[in-house]
Amino acid sequence: MVELDVKISAGDLYDYMLRHAYNSASGLLGSAFGAVFILFALSTKQWLFLIFGIVLLLYLPWTYFIKSRQQALNNPAFKLPLHYVLDEKGLTVSQGEESGTVAWEDMVKAVSTGRSIILYTSKINATILPKNQMGDKKAAVIEMISIHMPPAKVKIKE
Repeated sequence: MVELDVKISAGDLYDYMLRHAYNSASGLLGSAFGAVFILFALSTKQWLFLIFGIVLLLYLPWTYFIKSRQQALNNPAFKLPLHYVLDEKGLTVSQGEESGTVAWEDMVKAVSTGRSIILYTSKINATILPKNQMGDKKAAVIEMISIHMPPAKVKIKE
């Protein structure tokens, strides 16, 4: 069993949103089109395409930056620390009197970024475990996830 107390920051939310967006078809297509527009503008000197390309490349990061700040400020769940327990049953998240458990077999996937370990509980919902708040428990968290989830669902790099 591993227990953690985590306070999710705007930076943690931003990291999750970017990872989620750029690992989807729409995020990748938007970036690809933005890059193509910029290359086209540079080769043909049609500067309107340069503007389109820059807007396409900067749209997602900028909107997610704003959205993560707003969520961190306005969502009561992010004002207080969350208590996580990873055990044989799954992941239990509690805050105050509220508590919920997700069984390991119900987890969609586990991934990592340079900043966080992310446990997807559905295609769009996830639990964010910031690495800088795990301290010496990071290896135990990764081990617990790796033991209880199928290897095909775990994409964690240390």
